[in-house]
Amino acid sequence: MATVEQHIPETHNGSAGTGEGIAVENPATGEIVATVADLGPEAVAEMAARGRAAQPAWAAFGFEGRARVLLRAQKWLMDNAEQVVSTIVSETGKTYEDAMFAEISYGGGAFGFWAKQAPHYLGDERVKSSQVLVKGKKLILRFRPLGLIGVIGPWNYPLTNSFGDCIPALAAGNSVILKPSEITPLTSLLLAEGLRECGLPENVLQVATGRGPTGAALIDHVDMIMFTGSTRTGRKVAEAAARRLIPASLELGGKDPMIVLSDADLERAANFATYYSMQNAGQTCISIERAYVEEAVYDEFVAKVSDKVRALRVGKPDDYGTVEVGAITFPPQLDTIKDHVGDAIQKGARVLTGGHQVAGAGRFFEPTVVVDVDHSMKIMTEETFGPTLPIMKVRDAEEALRLANDTPYGLGASVFTRDTERGEAIARRIEAGAATVNDAMINYAALELPMGGAKASGLGSRHGAGGIRKFCSQQAIVVTPRLALKREPHMYPYKARTSRLLGRFFKFLYGRGRRD
Repeated sequence: MATVEQHIPETHNGSAGTGEGIAVENPATGEIVATVADLGPEAVAEMAARGRAAQPAWAAFGFEGRARVLLRAQKWLMDNAEQVVSTIVSETGKTYEDAMFAEISYGGGAFGFWAKQAPHYLGDERVKSSQVLVKGKKLILRFRPLGLIGVIGPWNYPLTNSFGDCIPALAAGNSVILKPSEITPLTSLLLAEGLRECGLPENVLQVATGRGPTGAALIDHVDMIMFTGSTRTGRKVAEAAARRLIPASLELGGKDPMIVLSDADLERAANFATYYSMQNAGQTCISIERAYVEEAVYDEFVAKVSDKVRALRVGKPDDYGTVEVGAITFPPQLDTIKDHVGDAIQKGARVLTGGHQVAGAGRFFEPTVVVDVDHSMKIMTEETFGPTLPIMKVRDAEEALRLANDTPYGLGASVFTRDTERGEAIARRIEAGAATVNDAMINYAALELPMGGAKASGLGSRHGAGGIRKFCSQQAIVVTPRLALKREPHMYPYKARTSRLLGRFFKFLYGRGRRD
């Protein structure tokens, strides 16, 4: 199959660029691996026109026809997994395992899931009503594609959290313009080529490479916008969408807490704390960003986690099994990580392992465990998005719960305890869109469950019925039988006797409720 262009193209998806390309850097080596076009507003407008023109024919494929294309894409992804993994690694600097376990496996599952579930979630629904005025009529709830969907993706998961949102939008019958992060655009370009090879009609999916102004231009032309990124940028996206009165779905920042109770399986809890705080170098919205541990087991838990984190290998991934922690993908993120660790140390925290940028080529930060922390420190209250784990001692579950909820964010959370009923009860009290008991992050793999944030962590959700219905408008249809009355009793001309009879009838229906 074709490979991603390694030069600045004069045109991209048929649209002229600004003439100034974007260099794509491998953050593990500092090398430039490709250049892509930086598309301007005119190019985005042209793409939107082509996407709108292509959408009706794609919608006419029906659920079955679209599913065939998506299932071919599922096989294509598995057949070309190593090339996709190499592309992801080259532009993110993440490990081969992170690319395979969190991206390829997700993409493969998502293609099959939405191909199968789209008819179930979007098929016409017959509705029953208690309203007497519609008795005998057929009530239908219908979902129809909005038309042209804009997806603005993040840099940390160029397949899962960027291209992944295109799959349900396409399954619903929309055309899509994907604006990937300018830091990691190559995976999106490669997957778009793969979908064309699988029979996706031209211009149904287009990739608009570019910087911030490209994304802003995209919002001006689509019927709905899906954005994944920072809360700060998400507010701007929501404001722009509101001015156009188009729907917006936002997955934003997180500061996910982990609560470890005194009866927890500490070995399991320590393994999960290590993996899910350091996986993808901590650059995951629903990674464990802070831990609250009951004082009875605090010292043992800290010792276990510190030993495990200290043993992690960090550096350039050369193949599977070479390192556990890869690069920091986004250059400014490294500054944030250093700032949060430095702020914690200045305010009295202790670093048990790590705490420094790795010297040499590429952007790496040592896997870091910080203790003696509190909520005066940025590392406990602001999204760090790096390979750090601050651990705080608490008196009991109530204090842990209070501190876990002491945040503007609410994306995910986890509770570890051998008493699963108690764990579930605590999870229900956490102000987050998702919570796990004796696990972490695994909810994202269950595509049947909605994944969305509370508070400043976003609006709407991906996955589940809502994850595809958001790409549709709802239409209510009422069909009255052919042999209906010529005139309904409540219609003109009004007659006193008829009106009083109807009034007594409504009183009989609705006036018998309890008065206490």
